[in-house]
Amino acid sequence: MITKITGILSRVLDEEVRITAGPFEYQVLVPEFIRRTVQMRIGKEIAFHTVHFFDGDPSRGKVIPRLVGFLTEDELDFFELFCTVDKIGTKKALKALARPIKEVADAIQRQDSKWLSTLPGVGAPTADKIVATLRRKVTRYALGSPPRSEGEPVAEGTEAPVAVSGEVIDLAYQALLSVGNTPQDARTRLDKALAKGLTYCSVQELLAAIYSKG
Repeated sequence: MITKITGILSRVLDEEVRITAGPFEYQVLVPEFIRRTVQMRIGKEIAFHTVHFFDGDPSRGKVIPRLVGFLTEDELDFFELFCTVDKIGTKKALKALARPIKEVADAIQRQDSKWLSTLPGVGAPTADKIVATLRRKVTRYALGSPPRSEGEPVAEGTEAPVAVSGEVIDLAYQALLSVGNTPQDARTRLDKALAKGLTYCSVQELLAAIYSKG
């Protein structure tokens, strides 16, 4: 089982990254908040803490082993904890974790089902299950940013912390798609606005920042 990969970040795609280590290139699936963090590090050395899962239908004989990766062991631990919630498997957890672990854990600790229901693929019933299952187990993740692994460098191009709700970001993303932006263009525009480190209290404020020439 591969538990950690260190190599050159060669590609960053919508739901995965590619790591070149020696003569091999590895596909590593990542959630959205990780993609945002590493997207400016193409061509540089990076380390991912990884876990395997099997994708496919065993009854049809089509099962593919895949890797899921995170920058710290705490992020990986939280992901595995998140997957213990009833009816949240690996794929759904990957899709749902669009915001940093600390923000998700903080919402769980506050029992804020409304905020959790704004995460991709998480409806109100699932949000309630997440709170009921995990609210007593996420304190250490909600207290602060998880520490980096020993010897792991600070990621260049990492976004500054922003006070923007997951709902505002999701609605802004949908608004950008509705006016003809591709998913990649919409993400790029959001990334640039969020990287300014400003507070956006509404979708209108965030969209105004995206289309601002300043």
